[in-house]
Amino acid sequence: MDKYYIIEEAFEKIFFYLKSRLDIYCKNREKTRFFLEGVYFIMRTGAQWSELPLYYGRYKTVHKRFLSWAKKDLWNDILSFFAQECDVESVMIDGSIVRAHACASGYKKNSQEEQALGRSKGGFTTKIHALVDALGLPIKFILTPGQASEIKQAPELIKDIKSANILGDKAFDCDELINQIISQSCVPVIPSRSNRKNPREVDYHLYKERHLIECFFSKIKHFRRIFSRFDKMALAYMGFLAFASTIIWLR
Repeated sequence: MDKYYIIEEAFEKIFFYLKSRLDIYCKNREKTRFFLEGVYFIMRTGAQWSELPLYYGRYKTVHKRFLSWAKKDLWNDILSFFAQECDVESVMIDGSIVRAHACASGYKKNSQEEQALGRSKGGFTTKIHALVDALGLPIKFILTPGQASEIKQAPELIKDIKSANILGDKAFDCDELINQIISQSCVPVIPSRSNRKNPREVDYHLYKERHLIECFFSKIKHFRRIFSRFDKMALAYMGFLAFASTIIWLR
């Protein structure tokens, strides 16, 4: 293999964590490197699994191992391990819609909502709800069908955040959410809707930092398997999302 996509330092940090897991076999450094590089290749290029170059291993074996880790929520665990170092002086919440390819449908009959697939103005879509830290680095995700409201996922995203500034756009201007933010000793930096009778004061200099979550969505959508969804199962798409976020953390 002529080229590694994952830098050596980043791989060593991931491999150090994987060796500590007792629920997976991950002792062979070279095989683990090829496996992660293979997953990265699929994630970056958006290629079908059957198009995986042979030097990464048999595509069915790599795919099976990827799904096994996704079912154990291991990809999210890797992200959470590195996200422990997040800067929670401020956090930002937002959502972004991704188009789902036709091949993403049909996992089970009437299972579209369960697999975070829905219909919106953009067509057949999935929505990513994200929480990022003060530097625009990812902390947590929730997947829903594309037509789902962002405000309904916000309480779950921020429930563990204490004593921080929480930034969001006007879509998050809701009395119930604002009260939850205040009850967690946090400061809401969320502009009031135009029809609110008593608008809140907002630190607009701090609010300008909200562009970092938009920059994060831009970064992850350079990965073609995230820019467009091809996976039938939500846990597989979440696996790619968490792995791409881990790569961003380790840049």
